[in-house]
Amino acid sequence: MSLFDDFMFRALLAGLGVAIAAAPLGCFVVWRRMAYFGDATAHAAILGVAIALAFDASVFVGVLGVSLVMAFAVSSLSNRGYAMDTLLGVMAHSALAVGLVAVSFLSGLRVDLMAYLFGDILLVTVTDLAIIGAGAVAVLVLISARWSSLLTATLNRDLAYAAGLNPAREQMVLTLALALIVAVAMKVVGVLLISALLIIPAAAARPLASTPERMAIFAAIIGCLASTSGLYASYQFDTPAGPSVVVAAGALFLISALIAPALRRRA
Repeated sequence: MSLFDDFMFRALLAGLGVAIAAAPLGCFVVWRRMAYFGDATAHAAILGVAIALAFDASVFVGVLGVSLVMAFAVSSLSNRGYAMDTLLGVMAHSALAVGLVAVSFLSGLRVDLMAYLFGDILLVTVTDLAIIGAGAVAVLVLISARWSSLLTATLNRDLAYAAGLNPAREQMVLTLALALIVAVAMKVVGVLLISALLIIPAAAARPLASTPERMAIFAAIIGCLASTSGLYASYQFDTPAGPSVVVAAGALFLISALIAPALRRRA
């Protein structure tokens, strides 16, 4: 029996892969206050599932395609005078509702919506691991290659223009990375909890770090701790794995918030 035949080991690898890839992207989501942007992209994934099942295609490809369309649509419409929070609220809930209705029309297919909504990390296969690993590497390479430019565009658009950068292009880079992480993380925590995995580790790392780079590293560590402890708790107490990972991340955020004042006083 191979070590990869152990479902808990595969689940742990999947959780760690998503946590490490989501960490730097989550930092930019926190800095840019793009939490609702992540929600809109993630909720659209259900429509991608419906389209993929209807055409007997790869669910990953369907989710990635629809997530990209949603992300680019939100980016484009936000530049046409619409309030961002209103626009994201409309598109996020509309996309989720359309996806759920579309799934109901798939006759002859039994669709486990709970698995897509809340994840099914314990059923991750070796093929899923390969997809998650490739997606995580792609996100890390993309963010690493554009780190300085993304950081400059995030801190100050005028400074970015002065440095010869195009903030709109950097926004598109983040959009692409966000769509990728939604596609690979859906199997782990589901579309309703993806934003939590993006935001909570980054938010927990923020008061502990003195530089953007350290914040990204701390967020990755916190995400890995949340994945490991959440899976352990799920195994011990027979609780849903995806939500357990998010609960663990929330507990780490609370610990970070409690110890941050003491760390600042010591500094």
